[in-house]
Amino acid sequence: MIDRVIVFFYDQVLDERPLSKLQYTMDLGENVNTPTTRLLTLLNVSALKSRKRTRDEDSPAPEKLNKRKTVKLVEDVTLDPGPSMLCDRTNNGTDDEVLGGNEENDDVDPQDITSAYEQHYGPNTELVSDASRSSVDQRRWTSSREKVGKLTTVFSLRNEDNTPPSKKLAKKTAISERLRGPFQARQSKQSSDQKQIQDNLLSILSAHLDLYNPALSLEDHRSVRDIVALHALDHVTKKRRRVLKNNERLAHAKAASVSPPEDVQDQGFTRPSVLVLLPFRSSALAWLDALTTHTPSPAYQIENHSRFLSEYALPPDAVDKLAVAEPGTYPRDHVETFKGNVDDNFRLGIKLTRKSVKLFADFYGCDIIFASPLGLRMSIEKEKSADFLSSIEILVIDQMNALTMQNWEHVQYVLSNMNNLPKDSHDADFSRIKPWYLDGHSAYLRQSILLSPFEMPELRALFNTTLKNAAGKVRVEKIWPAIQVPESIDQMFVPFDCANPKDEPEKRFAYFTTQLLPKVLKSAVQSANTVIFIPSSFDFIRVHNHFRKQSSLSFTVLSEYSTNQDISRARETFFSGKKAFLLVSERFHFYRRYKIRGIRNLIFYGPPEHPQFFSEFLSFPFLDDGVEASDVMSKVIYSKYDKFRLERIVGTKGVKGLVEGLL
Repeated sequence: MIDRVIVFFYDQVLDERPLSKLQYTMDLGENVNTPTTRLLTLLNVSALKSRKRTRDEDSPAPEKLNKRKTVKLVEDVTLDPGPSMLCDRTNNGTDDEVLGGNEENDDVDPQDITSAYEQHYGPNTELVSDASRSSVDQRRWTSSREKVGKLTTVFSLRNEDNTPPSKKLAKKTAISERLRGPFQARQSKQSSDQKQIQDNLLSILSAHLDLYNPALSLEDHRSVRDIVALHALDHVTKKRRRVLKNNERLAHAKAASVSPPEDVQDQGFTRPSVLVLLPFRSSALAWLDALTTHTPSPAYQIENHSRFLSEYALPPDAVDKLAVAEPGTYPRDHVETFKGNVDDNFRLGIKLTRKSVKLFADFYGCDIIFASPLGLRMSIEKEKSADFLSSIEILVIDQMNALTMQNWEHVQYVLSNMNNLPKDSHDADFSRIKPWYLDGHSAYLRQSILLSPFEMPELRALFNTTLKNAAGKVRVEKIWPAIQVPESIDQMFVPFDCANPKDEPEKRFAYFTTQLLPKVLKSAVQSANTVIFIPSSFDFIRVHNHFRKQSSLSFTVLSEYSTNQDISRARETFFSGKKAFLLVSERFHFYRRYKIRGIRNLIFYGPPEHPQFFSEFLSFPFLDDGVEASDVMSKVIYSKYDKFRLERIVGTKGVKGLVEGLL
C-alpha cells in the first residue's frame, strides 16, 4: 500500500523551465489545510489557467505543451529540459527600471550594500531553518539590555544565536549610495541629538531586526519617520535591483541559446513588499512627504500628486482651526494628531521606478501600501482576498496609540491576513519565487517596525507573541519622569487585588461598585461636582449601565458618541450643579479635548493611557475662580496590571512603590 508519494511539478504554462528543483513530499493522509497541500493546489490551478504568451516574432515557436516527457517515479526522476523563455508577466514587475540606479555605478562597495539584505532575504537564508523556526514558535529568546548610542534597548535573540547584539548592528554603508548621499546632506542640518537617534535607529533597521519604539516623542517623530521611510525605500531598491539583474541574466541566456540559470529566486508571490498602517489620511500625507524627501525633484517625478492632495489634504477653502490656532490654545499632541484630514478609511498603492513615484497604483502592481486598518479590512472583505499581503517583507505601524483609540480588532485582522499563501497565482512566475515563500515561512523573515509615544499592554503583547522575525527583536526603553500636576492636591492611589488578568475587569468593577462608590455617596462633599474618568470603552458602558439602574444618582455622560448638542447640555448641567456626577470616557477626551468646568472631585476608574490627560483633568478645577488646591480631591483605582499607565504618571521610580505590595 502506498502511503507516501514524491510530487514533482513541471509547469510549462507558467514557464518552460523546471521549477528550480521544487519538490514536495506529501503524506496522502495529510491535512488539506497544510501549507504544502495548499501550495500544490495553487500550482495545479495555475497550470490549468490559459494565459497569453509573449515572444519575439522572429523566434521559433515553442514546443507543444503536451509533448511527452520522460518521467521516473519516486527518487529516480529526470525531466527533459524544455526551451528557455523569459517570463515577463510576473506581478513582481519587470516593466520598469529600478529605483536607485545600477549597483555597479554606486561609489561604494556593493558587498556592504547587499550583504545584510542577502543574508536575511536571500533565497538560501539560514534564518528559516527548522531549529530557528522552532525557537521562535516556542519563544526561546535570550534578552539583554544594551546601549545603542543614546538609546537604551532590550535585544531578544534566539537562544542558539550566539552573535553579540553589538555585532548585529549594520553600518551606514548598508544604505545604497544614491539614497544615502542626499540623506546625509539633509541630516547635516539637524541637531546632533536627532542625527544620533536617526543613526542609531538606522543601524538597527538595516540589520533587519524587529523594532518596537514605545518612547517616541513629538519632537523626534518626524525624524524617525524619515529614517523608516529611507529604510523602506532602500529595501525596495535592493529587491527590484536583484530582480532586474536576474532578468538580464535570463535574457542573455535566451539570446545565447543556453540553459537559463537556476539561482534566480528573487521574488514573492505578489509585488507589494512594504505595508505602512496609519490612523488618518493626514498621517499618509506626512508619510508621503517623508518618502519623497528621499526622491527629490527633478531626479524623480511624483505622478498623480494633485489627485493625492485633493483626497488626502483638506479642501483649499477649508480652515483647519487646529493648525491656525494660537500656540497653547490646544494641547500640542492633539494638534499634531488631528490637524488635516482625519478620515480613517483609506488605502493607497505606491509604485517606485528609477525616475518616478507613482501614486494610486494597483495593489498587485505597487511596491508600498499606505492604509488604515479599517480601509484595508474593508478592501479584503470586499474582494474576499488578502493575496496582496502575502509577500510583505517590512511592516510599519505608526501612531499606535491612535490606532488603539479606533478599533484594535482591525489591526489584528490585518495582521492575521499577512504572509499567508495566496488563493490565486496572480500570474506569478513560480520559478522566480524564493523557496521560503513556497514553504510558507515568510512570516519568520518579515521585519516589523512599531512606533508609539508610550507602552500599552496590547502593543507589548503584539511584540512578544505575534512577531516572528528569526533575526531578532529590539525594544526601546524609556525612563519616565513623574508627570507635573498642580501642587497640594489631595491625591490617593487606591489599589485592589487581582491574581489573574482575565479577572481584572470584574474585580475592578466589583471594587468600584461595592467599596469606593458607596463611600463617595456617603460624603456630601464627594458626592457632588464629581467626574469619573473611565479609560476603557467596555468599562465605560458597564459603569454607565450601573448608574442608570441607580435611580437616586444624578449624572450625565460624555462619550465618543456624544453629539455637539449632547456635549453642550452635559457640560452646562454639570457646571451648574444640576447633575452631581459626570462620566467621561478616555476616547471622548482623546477626540474632543474639551475643558470641563465645575470639577471638585476626580475619580479615575483606572489610570489614563495618555498621561497628559491626568494632569489636564487635575488642572480643570482651577478654571473656576476662587478654587484652592485643598478644595480638590483625586482618587485613582489601580491594580498591578496598570503598571505601564502608572509609570507614565508617577514615574519609573515611583511606580515600584505602588505595585510592589501587589506582586
